[in-house]
Amino acid sequence: MSAKVRKVVLAYSGGLDTSIIIPWLKENYGAEVIAFAANIGQGEELAGLEEKAIKTGASKCVIEDLREEFVREFVFPTLRAGAVYERKYLLGTSFARPLIARRQVEIAEQEGADAVAHGCTGKGNDQVRFELTYKALNPKLKIIAPWREWNIRSREDEIDYAHARKIPITATREKIYSEDRNLWHLSHEGGILENPWNEPGEEMFVLSVAPERAPDTPRYLEIELDKGIPVTVDGKPLGPVELVETLNRIGGVHGVGRVDLVENRLVGIKSRGVYETPGGSLLLAAHRELESLTLDRATLHYKDILAGKYAELVYNGQWFSPLREALDAFVDSTQTCVSGTVRLKLYKGNIIVAGRKSPYSLYREDLATFSADEIYNQKDAEGFINLFGLPSKVEALLDLAAVRKTGYRQRKHAR
Repeated sequence: MSAKVRKVVLAYSGGLDTSIIIPWLKENYGAEVIAFAANIGQGEELAGLEEKAIKTGASKCVIEDLREEFVREFVFPTLRAGAVYERKYLLGTSFARPLIARRQVEIAEQEGADAVAHGCTGKGNDQVRFELTYKALNPKLKIIAPWREWNIRSREDEIDYAHARKIPITATREKIYSEDRNLWHLSHEGGILENPWNEPGEEMFVLSVAPERAPDTPRYLEIELDKGIPVTVDGKPLGPVELVETLNRIGGVHGVGRVDLVENRLVGIKSRGVYETPGGSLLLAAHRELESLTLDRATLHYKDILAGKYAELVYNGQWFSPLREALDAFVDSTQTCVSGTVRLKLYKGNIIVAGRKSPYSLYREDLATFSADEIYNQKDAEGFINLFGLPSKVEALLDLAAVRKTGYRQRKHAR
């Protein structure tokens, strides 16, 4: 091991990885270990966590409710940006890590710790997300990543290590999925999912029912947004946490929000993950639909371009970066008029837009109608098309001249 550390704050979940890291840190670094667990919506996973951490060797276990911060400062900004990684992933794990790491750094400073540790593997994205946050907020803290140091190479090895030290764990050789749950989503990796040809087993899903088992009657739902931030469900004002929880329940009952994705990890390998994000899927659909009503064409199209970059930054762990802050300033400007209500129809895994309205709508029925025109003169279209098509016309004339002179077209698209 490298330089000795006196006190280390561990990002602790009570799962298989972090359960064995506490005794490993004590054995290999001789350090006092403070376990830190952030409540960001794991539910029953937090039960008995403090007692487990102390029994495993931690000097103390700090558990804090960060759900409100999670939704307000990480979920909603990403939603407003329209950020989705590789067409499907709503970034539930990605933006949870910088929140946890930020608070972990603060606790390390309060406790006088000289190191921080995490249980991320050397193959995954989370190690980058944690460590970029550490470096951005306190580069003086030593970073310990056991997966990059120890000789444990598999979850089976971890289970053996835990059993040898009588550490209580819930993982078994039969149920070997790696799961990550928070208020926004539940992710599943590992086990049979490592073969992308395998269909996920229905017993794996927690937040949603199979679409074929969803109700036979559609459910209509109204979501109101104010400046791009969701504020009511079916006319009832809800705080951020309650709003997401409510939409998770509604969406899950109707089988929406399941995603099966082979994604490109930052470290250069592909991985297969299955995600459940019922409430997030509903919010994304409502937000997109309201933007289509309230944003002008140029702004909407450019925002779609930047949304991909925003998603990439979040996925890559660059939450605390100047570029993301700059993109947030752009997004804030675009959301000033993204207020209104969207009506969704949920039916057996499908999210169908049934209506949308906004006091800032740019849609004009008198312009869109095919009936008699008073504002839009259809004869004006001829001049517009002539000017818009002028470059194409010039290219074609040049090609025709070349054919007459040489017998061949000269343009790249010539046949």
